[in-house]
Amino acid sequence: MLRRFIFASESVGEGHPDKVCDTISDAVLDACLRQDRKSRVACETYAKSNVVIVGGEITIPNLPKGKHLEDVIPINQIVRETVRDIGYIHDDDVFHARKIFVNTVITDQSHDISQGVDAKKAKGKQTSEQGAGDQGLMFGFACDDTPELMPAPIMFAHRLGRELTRVRKSGKAEWLRPDAKSQVSVIYDNGKPVGISNVVISTQHTEDISHDEIEKFCIEKIIRKMLPKSMVNGTTRFLINPTGRFVIGGPQGDTGLTGRKIIVDSYGGWGRHGGGAFSGKDPSKVDRSAAYMGRWVAKNVVAAGLATRCEIQFAYAIGHPDPVSMNINTFGTNTVPEEAIERAVNRTFSFKPAEIIQQLDLLRPIYSKTTNYGHFGKDDPDITWEKTDKTAALKKAAR
Repeated sequence: MLRRFIFASESVGEGHPDKVCDTISDAVLDACLRQDRKSRVACETYAKSNVVIVGGEITIPNLPKGKHLEDVIPINQIVRETVRDIGYIHDDDVFHARKIFVNTVITDQSHDISQGVDAKKAKGKQTSEQGAGDQGLMFGFACDDTPELMPAPIMFAHRLGRELTRVRKSGKAEWLRPDAKSQVSVIYDNGKPVGISNVVISTQHTEDISHDEIEKFCIEKIIRKMLPKSMVNGTTRFLINPTGRFVIGGPQGDTGLTGRKIIVDSYGGWGRHGGGAFSGKDPSKVDRSAAYMGRWVAKNVVAAGLATRCEIQFAYAIGHPDPVSMNINTFGTNTVPEEAIERAVNRTFSFKPAEIIQQLDLLRPIYSKTTNYGHFGKDDPDITWEKTDKTAALKKAAR
């Protein structure tokens, strides 16, 4: 039964310690794919104080003769350029692009894993097709809350964070610093977003700005500019830097680690999540590619008018080419039987890892575009999983 309730989602800025690490990991991934489209990358980053550790497994099959990984993928340089682009460049930053110490702990991909992923026969492997890079379950989700077919709370939170970063990098508010978080609580009535009850912004700042100035700026220049006027009213509560001070931020104030913002990266807690992180992983890892596939499917189902909310779940076994399960849930919003939607999805899309990569054209250095402000809901031609190009096929197959 539909009822009145409040649902909240958060977003984090590029300078948040975990997002710093996600951004570095995806920058390394893109560098590897520029060198070789067939690169296998599982890159994790850790950051604390003035130390960055980049670890994981990277295999570049077609390295130039006599060259090693570090000869073609300058990780130290990538880290510093990424940190500089984020904005940790001020003299009082402990975490500073020029001053950080960068350590690497990288090995090749395990042969036991690679033989399962490679499209060739191997002892004990059941097929010669490309298999999933790991076992796991993935979800895709879409709804009609927003034009992007995303839940309103997470899209609103991303809007605030994106605008804070834009203003900071423009130099129009020199007191802003890179670390920031936002959170929006949306009121739903009969399944539709009708208002905003609370907005939280925490932004790092310089010593010389007052709390009152920060509060006024965030409310007038960020919140009221970026959120729908019809949903922000006299009862909406604003909580700006609610601790009263946020000078120490980034990896100086908190530890950063790749993959700790999976809910921020996906649906803000509205659609479920299988638990696998995205950043730093090449598309042979179904944690990433299959989650993108799920979003593409769910978005096309909603865009086709077959439902106003759609969640798809599927699961894989490592080394196996076909999903071991697939399930669609429209939460009672379907306009045709769910069985017809599931049949149409299976006729329209292929869920084999190699074909996911082919359908979405994933062997490209596009992943730095995905890292910040959500992997879903973006309007960019490189973000192929946001296309609604299968609606006609779905409608026809669902008859």
